[in-house]
Amino acid sequence: MVELTLLCTAASAETVSDVLVEELDALSASVEDADAGTDAEHALFGEPGMAAVGTWNRAVVKALFTGAEAADTAAARLLADAGIDVQVRSIESIVDRDWVTATQAQFQPTEIAPGFWIVPSWHQPPAETKRVIRLDPGMAFGTGTHPTTRMCLRWMARRAEHRVPVWSRVLDYGCGSGILAIGAAMLGASSVDAVDIDPFAIDATRINAAANDVPVQVGPPQAASGSYALVVANILATPLKLLAPLLCGHLERGADLVLSGLLERQADELAAIYSPWIALHVSDCEDGWVLMTGSSPMRRMASS
Repeated sequence: MVELTLLCTAASAETVSDVLVEELDALSASVEDADAGTDAEHALFGEPGMAAVGTWNRAVVKALFTGAEAADTAAARLLADAGIDVQVRSIESIVDRDWVTATQAQFQPTEIAPGFWIVPSWHQPPAETKRVIRLDPGMAFGTGTHPTTRMCLRWMARRAEHRVPVWSRVLDYGCGSGILAIGAAMLGASSVDAVDIDPFAIDATRINAAANDVPVQVGPPQAASGSYALVVANILATPLKLLAPLLCGHLERGADLVLSGLLERQADELAAIYSPWIALHVSDCEDGWVLMTGSSPMRRMASS
């Protein structure tokens, strides 16, 4: 297997992908934001009541071929096409592997708090577990191994004894595999909603909630309604900035807001954006990532 990696404008990415698959015998083609993870990254999504935000500036297109000759030919054809502006980043052989086994090997049982473990569905729980989330992420984000997920769950577990009685309704916004929603339900939250724009995430959350025998209501973002005593969102800084009015609008008085998916350098900016509604502070950090939390005022702050 050989992978051809191309750099092009975002506007031409769809055309490049179509040509690769339909005319140049690529087995598959995928498109990514070439600036992901940098200050030039652009959000590309739409939320309820919000227009879709911009588009990527540059795109990386990756295509798989059965052999080097086919990949070389495809690259030459695209470079010779005056109507398509592309650059070739690399042509590399991909070692054949059992990708299912390799992927599963990355996800080991993870302890969140004493006796509270996340255990992938293909592992047996450790003997010392008292509470366990059984998880199969499928094609959705959220295995419990990433620092942002661990920090969210750890925060909830440490406060559950005192806060669960007032967590009458919980919202997991951008639920991924559903791990945070499931964790909240296991810790004793009486009503949990989980929403995501990704249909794979919705399916994964339904499956994982059923596997853990916890009641979680799952759906698209429009399914979130009314106010909640706890709102958690483990996504990325750019969507969290844009979602500030929406997420804070779901907070009841005195509610907890838990945000993650943020780098340390992004904390001050996010706190400033949320300040018209809630005072956020860094309550945990791990490997350069931070967890920001706050409680909404008992009286609504005026937005500006």
